[in-house]
Amino acid sequence: MQKIDDLELSRRGLLASAAVTAMAPATPVAAQAPAQAEGAGTAAVPVLARTSLTVNGQQRSLDLDTRTTLLDALREHLHLTGSKKGCDHGQCGACTVMVDGRRVLSCLTLAVMHDGDEVTTIEGLGQPDKLHPMQAAFVKHDGYQCGYCTPGQICSATAVLDEIRQGIPSYATADLTATPQVTPEEIRERMSGNICRCGAYSNILDAITEVAGRQA
Repeated sequence: MQKIDDLELSRRGLLASAAVTAMAPATPVAAQAPAQAEGAGTAAVPVLARTSLTVNGQQRSLDLDTRTTLLDALREHLHLTGSKKGCDHGQCGACTVMVDGRRVLSCLTLAVMHDGDEVTTIEGLGQPDKLHPMQAAFVKHDGYQCGYCTPGQICSATAVLDEIRQGIPSYATADLTATPQVTPEEIRERMSGNICRCGAYSNILDAITEVAGRQA
């Protein structure tokens, strides 16, 4: 029969072993904690890239954070504030510009992706003393109210007519083997990505139709 002292000793040994075992996995975690805390307080250093763009016919070179959107490059770095930041998710079309003649949502594309490209903003289409035909038509037909979405609407509308002339079909094009026509259905479908919260859609349609008639 075991003595009481022997039982006490065995119990002490068991408790000591359990304590050591419980602490073993905690040691590397404790060692990693200071390193994680130190890394959490260190800000990431931005990576800059030299980006060259032809903006409204003028060559521009910028040293940009590679995360800079084309919209922010235009507005914050080149101070071309005509292109508007609306939803910043590519859902409203207020930021629409033209890159190499094609309309682009500038809030969804990085500036460095367009190195060497030609960018046209609303400022490059026309000025108050010499309006682009689409700008003049928007004024004539009151295709705007608050005006916030208007630069994107005009850039998109200008590109839409070029798309139709080039024979690029849309979802509304019934015959993919025929040249698309400038119809209200085609215009509405192609302009559906440009939201006008004031609801000037019928006037916008009239403005685009008039310009299309002049170009026919």
